[in-house]
Amino acid sequence: MEPDLKKIFSCFDAKGTFLEGKSFGPGHIHDTYRITTAEKDCDDYILQRLNSNVFKDIPKLQENMERVTVHLWKKISETAGSDPKRECLTLIPAAGSGRSFITDNEGRYWRMFIFIRDHRSYERVDSQHKAFEGGRITGRFQAMLADLPGPPLHETIPDFHNIARRLDTFHQVIRRDPAGRAESVRSEIAEITSREEEMKTILRLGARGLIPLRITHNDTKFNNILFDQNDRALLIIDLDTVMPGYVHYDFGDAIRTATNRAEEDSADLSAVSMDIDIYRAYAEGFMSEAGNTLNKTETEYLPLAPKLLTYIMATRFLTDFIDGDNYYRTRYPLHNLQRVRVQLTLLRDMEAQYDNMVQIIKNIAK
Repeated sequence: MEPDLKKIFSCFDAKGTFLEGKSFGPGHIHDTYRITTAEKDCDDYILQRLNSNVFKDIPKLQENMERVTVHLWKKISETAGSDPKRECLTLIPAAGSGRSFITDNEGRYWRMFIFIRDHRSYERVDSQHKAFEGGRITGRFQAMLADLPGPPLHETIPDFHNIARRLDTFHQVIRRDPAGRAESVRSEIAEITSREEEMKTILRLGARGLIPLRITHNDTKFNNILFDQNDRALLIIDLDTVMPGYVHYDFGDAIRTATNRAEEDSADLSAVSMDIDIYRAYAEGFMSEAGNTLNKTETEYLPLAPKLLTYIMATRFLTDFIDGDNYYRTRYPLHNLQRVRVQLTLLRDMEAQYDNMVQIIKNIAK
């Protein structure tokens, strides 16, 4: 049954008259709708029905969202020439309660934002300019949240990038081998296990107090960045996974997705490689905003971050394949395995270019 979008819209303290609501965007987690208002001088809106199967505690998720967006709005408002309505997500409060969400008669959660007009987004990074801008806006996000007051944010998905926990799950699934697939992927399992200790480096640095937990986005794939019509980055969206983490998670996942010359499930592994020029441009943009907030150890280990996040995704895809494809949506029987092979191919190429990656960060940080 389709939701009554007009009725749900009326539960929020929005300006304008509901004209129509249509499904919007390719999102896989929440149900997202664009609400058009009748008045030309009023904003349109994004209305979302939230997925409480993925995010178990929606009120805590929304508390994070409120704290982050209010802080960003204040910072952006204080920056000359900025437009916080276009450079920050704006939550619309629920009518009466002032909360940032409502629940409908079936107990489902809804929230609403101002729709950012005249924006564009990209699945692929086809220029160094876009890469620089993507890095700049992600670095800006990091820098602006470095002084967020109050207690730590809630973990909306606990241990999301914790590779030690991911590896524990990986080995448990191998032992259970519920789909009888482990024997067929012995070479892939060997590639994961041979790198385990190296890939726990960031966790060890954190445990020793050499790098701080920060507020990180944790899902910095490039299509989460909105650009204006002149391809200047406006903001990074999809803030559901904003929570405590290490800066390497955001830098690493962005590089993993932005620099791969092939698709994440490309059938042609020979096309998979890391574009070092895109890496350099993204790193320059990122450091131009976030560089002054990072300590020496954080900066030193930035080149490891893309390898770590690529490794994490390879581990997650392989875990799901061995488990019988229960987490990721697949289009054909070996889809997850192909994803694994793409990530491992990309990881090997990063390893081959690693000395260059290190030197680029050193040059930028001078």
